[in-house]
Amino acid sequence: MKRELASWFSPALQKEMPIVSYGNYGFALLLVPTAAADYLEYERFQLMETLAPYINSGKVRVFSINSINNESWLNNEMAGAHKAIRHNQFNEYVYNEVVPFIKANTSAETPIITCGASFGALHSMNLFLKRPDLIDGVIAMSEETRF
Repeated sequence: MKRELASWFSPALQKEMPIVSYGNYGFALLLVPTAAADYLEYERFQLMETLAPYINSGKVRVFSINSINNESWLNNEMAGAHKAIRHNQFNEYVYNEVVPFIKANTSAETPIITCGASFGALHSMNLFLKRPDLIDGVIAMSEETRF
């Protein structure tokens, strides 16, 4: 399976942000990592092996990005308002940098589906609900909690 690493200095986040893609063709599946994980999390958990038949047959092209949760929601030394500001900067990074990167590496018509587990599910759903003009769907996976 084709695997490509890329990165750029994000104006929205003011830091270098890596991205990995798998495959050549298909709709774009944008993976958002869990909590404090990184862009290679899903690869380490062998999701790419599971998706390999779909990736190799051109049904899906997978992209995976880093989270910045340690710089926002998981930063216990940061005021709530600043956490929200940093989170919005992450959203702008996705909308204004990642989406154009995906379109440039696929086509302008390629649908983008966000996907994540746990905290990544929250981000995936949030990205979709805020900008359904850019994000075409969402797969949000989270465990059920019972009290």
